[in-house]
Amino acid sequence: MGSGKNNWNAFGCHVSEDLLLTTAERVVGLGLRDLGYQYVVLDDCWQDVNGRDQNGRLQPEPSKFPRGLNFLSDYLHSLGLKYGMYSSAGEMTCARFEGSLDHEAEDAQSFASWGIDLLKYDSCYHMGRIGTPQISFNRFKAMSDALVDTGRPILLNLCNWGEDYVHTWGMSIANSWRVTGDIYDSFTRPDDLCGCDTSISDPFCIAPGTHCSVLFILNKVAAFADRSIPGGWSDLDMLEVGQGGMTDEEYKAHFALWAAMKSPLFLGNDLRDMTASAFSIINNPAILALNQDPHGRSITRVRREVDGVAKDEWGIGETHVWSGYLQNGDEVVILLNAGAADMEMKATLAEIFVSFGPGGSAPHVKSDWSVHDLWAHRMPHKTAAAIVDAISDDERAAIYKNANWYNSTETPYAEGLRNGDPRLFGEKIGVIEAGGTLKAEVKSHAARVFRLRRIQKPGELFKEKRHDRMAKDEL
Repeated sequence: MGSGKNNWNAFGCHVSEDLLLTTAERVVGLGLRDLGYQYVVLDDCWQDVNGRDQNGRLQPEPSKFPRGLNFLSDYLHSLGLKYGMYSSAGEMTCARFEGSLDHEAEDAQSFASWGIDLLKYDSCYHMGRIGTPQISFNRFKAMSDALVDTGRPILLNLCNWGEDYVHTWGMSIANSWRVTGDIYDSFTRPDDLCGCDTSISDPFCIAPGTHCSVLFILNKVAAFADRSIPGGWSDLDMLEVGQGGMTDEEYKAHFALWAAMKSPLFLGNDLRDMTASAFSIINNPAILALNQDPHGRSITRVRREVDGVAKDEWGIGETHVWSGYLQNGDEVVILLNAGAADMEMKATLAEIFVSFGPGGSAPHVKSDWSVHDLWAHRMPHKTAAAIVDAISDDERAAIYKNANWYNSTETPYAEGLRNGDPRLFGEKIGVIEAGGTLKAEVKSHAARVFRLRRIQKPGELFKEKRHDRMAKDEL
């Protein structure tokens, strides 16, 4: 699934041609396109308030988009970007404009004719067509089939908020599927508008809702994080980095976990008014390389602790250990401290590699591993500020060149990883000996992100023990 920019979190219904054009120019000018942020998505409220035209076709609001939607797509494509749009599998969109339910064929043809590359497909005003996986599957499959029938490659991003076990069928018809209600700009704060608990099937859940915290979303997806597969991924919703409601450490943790879980990375902040600290989070190539790793699988949680962890003002405090396999044999490990106090966290190699065999049976446990800190080479604040504040694109390009920053347009992440580009591997900070333990100080509401690299001994032959299911999926 691609990454890019979506206007909803920062602007809501205040969309226009000018907003899309200036956002696209900012994506390119800030160098974000060359880090992999390729899509600019026009969310809800783009439609004419009068609904469909006399031929039953969707139409844009002329006062907002005077030159039409083909002008937008042509302009974005000329910048080397891709164009995303929005509709809902309901009689209306969430903002109460015309929806696509029972109009899938004609709407898909309209989207294709406008040159879109991605459709975010919501679930508001679904006319009661929910309640079982089959009912929801059929409702969304109608648009999936209609997009295929257009003959234009269009990514489908389902947004039914995790209802009706979408994690069990979303991969059959879409490139990504939302797993919870809408995110909001908080790390742990609970909110009644995020109405469901963290179980897979909550019989008392009346609405997936909005105002879901980063921690809530992590706890919700943990039970089925392994369902993300190459070509189809769980969508944890847009990024809140730079919106202002979280600390720098919270934003770093949020960004790294979304990346390592292979969620689509869609920036939700206003790129035209972004701080240097926010910019230096979203432009970290060592973290982005986790998201774009060719293996294409999410990290999974191997331990969660609640007891003995300092609680915050809402009575929340817990720690997590997440880990996951990478294409070149490396392992990513994230130590998350969602408690109210700094603490030392530990994870044994037996835990880290439990997916390859429980009880320390994984052959990986018998090897030594070098530990690489993936935030060690975060762009210096002065450099980030110079790029954000630069007057011209040429000035920004010169700063990037002097910083020797990674460019994924020139060298795709798969190639950079294969070639061992040091900019994608962080800084080596230590070694874990065979059978040993990873230890790190982790600040409150923060995460440490490590890439473990196996140290091969002279003459050693290492045979990886892989999941049968994993091996089959890669054939």
